[in-house]
Amino acid sequence: MKLNIKRVVIVLASILMTFVTLRIYLYLFPNANFDVGDYNIHHLFTELLLVVIGGLPLVFFEGHSRKLDVAAVVFGMGLSMAFDEWVYLIATDGSDASYLLPISFWGAVVMMALIFGYAFLLLAVSHGCKRINKADE
Repeated sequence: MKLNIKRVVIVLASILMTFVTLRIYLYLFPNANFDVGDYNIHHLFTELLLVVIGGLPLVFFEGHSRKLDVAAVVFGMGLSMAFDEWVYLIATDGSDASYLLPISFWGAVVMMALIFGYAFLLLAVSHGCKRINKADE
């Protein structure tokens, strides 16, 4: 498999920027909610849509295009929001105030570190595979 470094950077940057932006926004506006009628829509649902909208084109299409770069940004945004909310829903009571608790923040930081760690592991494996392939030549 050929590694697309540009796409790796785009996805990881969008994950990090989304996490930082979301946490700053939640700190500044702790009671901001997205309500449709009587229903409160947690960002877990919107980010799952972003993961699907951005992820499927990345799986289905190969190549280098601006559209796939945009899909990578959308995928990274959705992934970042999903893992942030996942920790929040598991470790807290789900209230608006819980977003500001240390367990929610540090849990999300740990999840971001795990995502980046996994990405760097994949990069290392890819680099190792390149070395093995060159040695076989």
